[in-house]
Parts: sequence; structure tokens; C-alpha cells
Amino acid sequence: MKWYLRTMVAAASASLVLASCAPKRSVPAATGGLVARPSVAVATAPVGLDTSAVEWVKVTAPGLGAMLAAVARPQGAGPFPTLLILHGTHGFAREYVRLAQDVARHGMLAVAACWFSGGAGAGARFVTPIPCPEAPPLSAASSSAAQRAVDALVQAVRTLPDARSDQVALFGHSRGGGAALNYVLSGATVQAVVLNSAGYPPELAARAREVRVPILMLHGEGDSPDDGGSAMTDVQMARAFEAALRQAGRQVETKYYAEGEHNGIFTSAAQHDDEVERIAAFLRAHLAR
Repeated sequence: MKWYLRTMVAAASASLVLASCAPKRSVPAATGGLVARPSVAVATAPVGLDTSAVEWVKVTAPGLGAMLAAVARPQGAGPFPTLLILHGTHGFAREYVRLAQDVARHGMLAVAACWFSGGAGAGARFVTPIPCPEAPPLSAASSSAAQRAVDALVQAVRTLPDARSDQVALFGHSRGGGAALNYVLSGATVQAVVLNSAGYPPELAARAREVRVPILMLHGEGDSPDDGGSAMTDVQMARAFEAALRQAGRQVETKYYAEGEHNGIFTSAAQHDDEVERIAAFLRAHLAR
């Protein structure tokens, strides 16, 4: 058995002993109306992917479907601070699994999850898709459906073996960044957020005072619709949101890549490596072990 399966079997055995004397209760979700904790089960690795580098799980929640996720575990003894990685409009892909592995090498439990099925847009050519047809359909980052999907995944990663349930951060690329930011603005409790090539409409900048967690913004100065961006991901929109956060006295760190585009983290090895280092440093600073 692999690490996750071994640990889950042991935990399940212990839970059976405790269940007979523990009262049953619903676990309220932070947003979106989920009233029960989602279930997490060991999943089969997608065809063609290395089965030794990560553990695959499936997160199932009422009314949402089943969301596939790759769990990258760092070396050493846990529990570990945990990062949940949310993909962009182009869909779940191998590049997100690789990102999880790279972050895990810095001592974080990193989970790349498929929060919606399929994918679309100009950015699709920069990633290698991983099918996850049981996941919810694509929706707007601010939609109730998106927030419920993120909430189910946050709840799920808190229960993973070796995860610090009180030290969970979100990483979101593009639409995933929008979902992460809207999740935080809803009042949901995570400890830090990394926004990569996210969209920053004026209505979000107007709510900067509502942000209660540290933010790391990573953005290409050449972000445009040509490689998957939009008018809302233009670098000037990112700078306006940063300015709003600073004016509100919120914690924000930024890196603007002079040569970076919307999908620079996937197309530039130098940018990818720099982002991983910055993400790791940011999480070490804000997710105490």
C-alpha cells in the first residue's frame, strides 16, 4: 500500500472505534451551503501518469460530483502546512500536478485538484489536460457553484493524512485565482492566498478592506487575451488591486514579470522556478509549522 492508503486505513479503523460513542453531527461549510463534510477516497491514477510521484484521491460532495486531486507529500514527518492548487479556465492538467510536486519539495503538502471538468480558451494550448468528467461543470469564479466546489476541496484537504488542518493556503491560476479570491471575500477561513495571473475587476478592488489573509500576487506584465488572459487580467488591473490592498492596510506581496504572459508559469522555466521559490517563501512566512 502507498502512504495515503496505509494512513487512511489506519485512521478509518480508529474512527470505527470512536464512532460508537461519538454523537453524529453535520459539519457546516464556510460557504456555498454545504452542510456535510465531503468524502475523500483513494482514486486510480489517470492513464499515462506516473503513479509513484503523487497519491490520487477523489473528493465527493453532495450536489457537486467527484473532483480528482493529486496529493504531493514532502519528505519527513508531518503534519505539514497545506496548499490547495486551483487550475484556470484551460482545465485540470499535468502542469498543475508538477507544480504540486515542486512546492512539496519545499516542505508543504500540496494538492492539485480538478475543481471543474473540461477546459477552454486560448490558454489550453499551454497545458496537457487530465480528464475529470465527474467534476462540476465550468462556472464563473464568483458563482455559488464555484464557491461550493472550492469549499468542498478546502474541507477535504484539511482531513488528509499529515495535513495541518489549521494551516491551509490557496493557489489559483487565472479563473482559479478568481475563485480563491472570491472564496476569501466570502469570509471563508484559509490562512493565505497565492494569486497567479488572476483577474481583478473593479468590484473586487472595491472590497479590498474585506481581505483578511496575506496575499501573494504573481503576474506577467504582458498578460493579454492572446494567451488566455482577458481585460480583467491586464497588468494594470492587477496593480490597481494591489494599490487597493495597500491603501486598506492589508498584507500583500507582489512580483510582476517583465517578460511574463498570462501562462508564463507554464511556458517559461525561469518564471516557473522563480514562482515556486516565492510561493515557498511566502508560505513559510505565513503558515507556521
